[in-house]
Amino acid sequence: MTFTPDYTNFEKSARNIEVARIPLYEHQICLQMMETVLDKPFAALREGNYEDKKEFFRHFCDFFVTLGYDTVSFEGTIASVMPGSGSLYGHKEGVIQNREDFEKYPWDEVPDLFFARYGQDYAALRDVMPLGMKAVGGPGNGVFECVQDIVGFSNLCIISVDDPPLYDELFEKVGQTNFKIWQRFMKEYDSMYAVLRFGDDLGFKSNTLLSSADIHRLILPAYQKIVALVHQYNKPFLFHSCGCIFDVMEPLINLVKIDAKHSNEDQIAPFPVWVERYGDRIGNFGGVDTDALCRFSESEIRAYVLDVLRQCRGHGGLAFGSGNSIPDYVPPAGYLAMINTLREYRGDYK
Repeated sequence: MTFTPDYTNFEKSARNIEVARIPLYEHQICLQMMETVLDKPFAALREGNYEDKKEFFRHFCDFFVTLGYDTVSFEGTIASVMPGSGSLYGHKEGVIQNREDFEKYPWDEVPDLFFARYGQDYAALRDVMPLGMKAVGGPGNGVFECVQDIVGFSNLCIISVDDPPLYDELFEKVGQTNFKIWQRFMKEYDSMYAVLRFGDDLGFKSNTLLSSADIHRLILPAYQKIVALVHQYNKPFLFHSCGCIFDVMEPLINLVKIDAKHSNEDQIAPFPVWVERYGDRIGNFGGVDTDALCRFSESEIRAYVLDVLRQCRGHGGLAFGSGNSIPDYVPPAGYLAMINTLREYRGDYK
């Protein structure tokens, strides 16, 4: 069986158009999983010279083609290049603790740092992109994650009370900085992307991490500018956010004008709930709670996938995969059971 990718399947799904061949999608897949499935070590090549990088991305793309994806998922993350970052995932004390720290922060350097770090990666991927494929991604991290990574969530909450103007200015400045990165990115790399996205985890299991009023006032205007820019290039925008974000979904759809949304967790709402609520207006991407891929047997995963497809088919644009991502603790057998079930369902093995 030879699989021929067609990125337009994914692009149409993001525009909420139902397609005959439901595309596969993951926000991220760890390189360890890719190396295991391909039985080929290649991750270290990314840190080499430009030719090494191209070889890395040849294997990277080969993984997606081999498993039946129409697109490759790839992004560089803005937060990772911000000087002093690491509070969000590295649990460091935020580099910005007060107004003095804010005023001396090298904001103007961030866009150049981003392209110095990731420019060759984007170019190398573009050079080796297989026929019929395009990428999904862009500059990763939304405004909220970038603010947290240089301030820290706890300190951000303190600043919101102790210095409300600084609280507001942090979101405004990060929004302006991210928009500058997106402007340059779209000029240089638009042609290799089918769908643009960033991830910004706004919620946890029962609510949003900030009040919906603060999200609407401080975060969504920055989203709106970036999404409008993407739409100027006639590309759909996919928003990824974990957590219970029902309180802000209406402005995300009506104000920000996202085209599709990704991420689901069964403890919050199974994927069919998202499809039922929003499938008439936006594409819905996801499907299987990542926890299920870790705990369920292959036969249970197969039954789970078929049940989700039964409930969701015929309700707008879909792309199918995990509800979050494929980290290194997901068993390959569980991940492949999900992939194979979807591919059998859509007739790839006939």
